[in-house]
Amino acid sequence: MGCGKEFDSGNCVADILKDIVDAQNDIVENCCETSCDESISDLLGDTDRRDDDLDTVPIILYCKDGCKPFKGFGALKERRNKIGPILASFIFRVKKIDNDHCAVLELLIKDNENTGCDHLKCPTDQSTDRLRATGICLTVDLDCFCHVTCLPAIDAFGRN
Repeated sequence: MGCGKEFDSGNCVADILKDIVDAQNDIVENCCETSCDESISDLLGDTDRRDDDLDTVPIILYCKDGCKPFKGFGALKERRNKIGPILASFIFRVKKIDNDHCAVLELLIKDNENTGCDHLKCPTDQSTDRLRATGICLTVDLDCFCHVTCLPAIDAFGRN
């Protein structure tokens, strides 16, 4: 039996959260200014916040084990037989998803520096205004993640 008043999904937390959402919706319109839906709508021009240069919905993925943000690593090619510095980021651009629950993610970095922060210690200047695509891609198993955070849509290819 669920613990929510109206719902009985077999998941106590889900049932209570559904009750909370219903109660909140009775009081105020339940719109998010920043969410995956909003970022996708901005990217597609479905809102009045559309910018013609938007090309990316940056995401942060959280691992199932310990629910920490996933940090990806990679390196740029400098020249033949030479690997550039290792870059790391918590922020990605989704490039492709296949039927086996695998995704190709591209690291987004800020001013050619590692982005993101330790999950417990974040500086206050973690803006996304200068996030750029790197061309560094990694393949991940989507079954390893428990949630995704979408950041506001950006121009990751520097066209603005």
